[in-house]
Amino acid sequence: MNNNSATDSRLLCRIKEGDEGALVELFARHRDRLKRMVRLRLDRRLQGRVDPSDVIQEAHLEVLRRAGEYVRDPAMPAFLWLRFLTGERLLHVHRRHLGTQMRDVGQEVSLHRGPIPQATSVSLAALLLGKLTSPTQAAQRAEMQLRLQAILNEMDPIDREVLTLRHFEELSNSETARVLGLEKTAASNRYIRALKRLRDVMATMPGFFEP
Repeated sequence: MNNNSATDSRLLCRIKEGDEGALVELFARHRDRLKRMVRLRLDRRLQGRVDPSDVIQEAHLEVLRRAGEYVRDPAMPAFLWLRFLTGERLLHVHRRHLGTQMRDVGQEVSLHRGPIPQATSVSLAALLLGKLTSPTQAAQRAEMQLRLQAILNEMDPIDREVLTLRHFEELSNSETARVLGLEKTAASNRYIRALKRLRDVMATMPGFFEP
C-alpha cells in the first residue's frame, strides 16, 4: 500500500467512527486532482458559463450525503469513489445545460455503472500544446492542434481514454485498469501503444520538443 492509500485508509477508519472532519479532509486531499478532471472533461461549449469549482462543490455535497453508503461497502478505492461521484455531477451539469445538444451517450465510456463525459480531442490537444507560447510557436499552434486532434480522433476510444487517465489525470495503471474494467496488463499495453503513437506524431512537428 502506498502512502496515499494508507492515508486514505486511516481517514476512512475515522469516517466510520463518525468523524465528519475526516471526510472533509479526504475530499480536500484529492480536490486538485478532481478539479483537473472536471476541467479536462467539461464540454467546451460550457467553458466560461460553468465554473469547475461549482462542479467540485456539488460533488463535495454528494460525497457528504453518500459517505455512509460508501463506508458500509467500499467497493472501490476512496479516490476512485470521489472521482466517480464528481463525474456523475459533471454529467448532470452537461445534461442540465446542453440537454439534447449532448453527445450520444454511446460515445461516452461507461465507468462504474454509469457514463462520465469523455475528454475531447480538442481539450487533449490544447493541453499538449499549452507550453507553446512564443510568437513563432503560436503561429504553428493551429496547424499542430489540428494534427494532434486528427491522431487522437483516430485512436481506439479505449486507448484514448487510457491515455487521458494515465497521462492527463495521472491515475496509476491499477486505477486506470479498475476504472475501465481492464486487466492491468491490457491497460498498460494500451497506454504504451497510445503514447508511442502520439509521440511519433509530435516528433514530426518542428519546434514541438524544442525548449
